[in-house]
Amino acid sequence: MKIIIAPDSFKGSLTARQAANAIAQGLKSAIPDADYDLIPIADGGEGTVEALVTATNGRVITVPAHDPNGNVIKASFGILGNSNTAVIETAAASGIQYLNSQSNPLTVNTFGTGELIKAALDQNVKRIIVGLGGSGTTDGGVGMIRALGAHFYGQDDQELLAGGDELSRLERIGLSELDPRLAKTEIILAADVTNPLTGKEGAVTVFGPQKGVTKEVIPHLDQALQNYAKVIHRDTGKNVANLAGAGAAGGLGAAFLAFTNAQIKSGIQTILNASNFEQRVKNADVVITGEGQLDYQTQFGKAPYGVAKLAKEVSPEVVVIAVAASLGERATDLYQTGMIDGVFASKTTVKPLSVAIQEAASDLEVTSQGIGHLIRAFR
Repeated sequence: MKIIIAPDSFKGSLTARQAANAIAQGLKSAIPDADYDLIPIADGGEGTVEALVTATNGRVITVPAHDPNGNVIKASFGILGNSNTAVIETAAASGIQYLNSQSNPLTVNTFGTGELIKAALDQNVKRIIVGLGGSGTTDGGVGMIRALGAHFYGQDDQELLAGGDELSRLERIGLSELDPRLAKTEIILAADVTNPLTGKEGAVTVFGPQKGVTKEVIPHLDQALQNYAKVIHRDTGKNVANLAGAGAAGGLGAAFLAFTNAQIKSGIQTILNASNFEQRVKNADVVITGEGQLDYQTQFGKAPYGVAKLAKEVSPEVVVIAVAASLGERATDLYQTGMIDGVFASKTTVKPLSVAIQEAASDLEVTSQGIGHLIRAFR
């Protein structure tokens, strides 16, 4: 029997790899002689690097970089196994976790993400996957592209300072010193955010408040990004203001789309492709997936549904089982999709959240053991 184990992280308690290991332990106690293939997954957000590095037997590289406040930190990215592909999480150097009471939402920037991209290029990769989740910035990606050699000028050819606020003064973009390796590198943006750069659905209006942008400042910062888009259009011929996904990661999507050959693709589909999931799921008998909570919204682009959908497309007869720490609103709606054959909650008893987090792995193992016995009974 061939069993694929492909969970996302159980946020707050287990990484995707830890979840996969717990599921495997439980199943093996019931079906010890099965062929197990562990493929931890992610959707482009937190855990993307670990999931892909683990799934492909790759490696992690740690380098100095700047956080959104300009402080030097250590940040990591991955190189996929047997591949010339790097994977970078925006959150690794430009994440919301770095924001504090001293952070200024008008000046925080993505320079560190650009440093990670440069470090990846130094590894002679031909493709870079960038997960756009978890950013703490709204600078339109100017910091990122500046780290790679671009220049942004105001009046009198004075170079602008860091941050989105300065873009209201942007007059000219200089790209003559942009790293030439970018033009030869395939860049895939793993994101399911479709927001445009500006406007009522744009980067500032929708996501700014999460990053400390006050209600009073939103119109000003949005106008700064509008000016940024206008200058980009004039200087490059690319109209990024209303492109779907340009507003991802505080406008980082716009910078990639304007200054590189990047393409935005579904987060989960990108991760599954990089993990060679389609090939690995062929001839599988059972696929186990899951994440922290399953509910009716799981079918709208969440990682477990992406796993189930591709598995069924490749092997229509495969049994797909989803397991989560808890089942949310209308979780049984997932049966109606025809993609998921069984849904299970792993919490074994009523317990406080702190205890549930501590016991997440053991609960998942116990539940997976029960799933294993059920599989064995009907196979």
